[in-house]
Amino acid sequence: MKLVIATPMEIVVEAPEVRYVRAEDATGAFGILPGHADFITTLEVSVISWRNGQDEEHHAAVQGGTLVVRDGSLVEVATRQAVREDALGELGPAILQRLREERLSEESSRSSANRLHLAVVRELMRYVRPAQQGMPQGAPPTVGAAASGQVPRDGGQGR
Repeated sequence: MKLVIATPMEIVVEAPEVRYVRAEDATGAFGILPGHADFITTLEVSVISWRNGQDEEHHAAVQGGTLVVRDGSLVEVATRQAVREDALGELGPAILQRLREERLSEESSRSSANRLHLAVVRELMRYVRPAQQGMPQGAPPTVGAAASGQVPRDGGQGR
């Protein structure tokens, strides 16, 4: 089975002979063996562990992402950020904490941007609605001289 972990900037892991993959989604940790059924899941900020053909264990911390199993022979992980270490102790909780904090910061920024967007829309609606509320139902908006309060000399009869 082949494992690929990629970020938008680089391929962090490309392991051709993988015997086992362990990852975590919102429901908890799960394992993947060769021949696994096809599926897709959203990963949490977590550590992905795998064993290669020589039974050596490797690890990578990921900042969430998507894991896809294809044909029971390919496991692909797309993530915003990943850090690879061969020893889990070296990977350490500090990296996982940093990834969690960055994810929370991104979510906070996204939420702030959404609030700003909504505030702009509300302000625009505040300017648009009063103009619409003052018009009689079905009457077109006035333009030109009539809108400025000036009435033609002929009294608006068009003669």
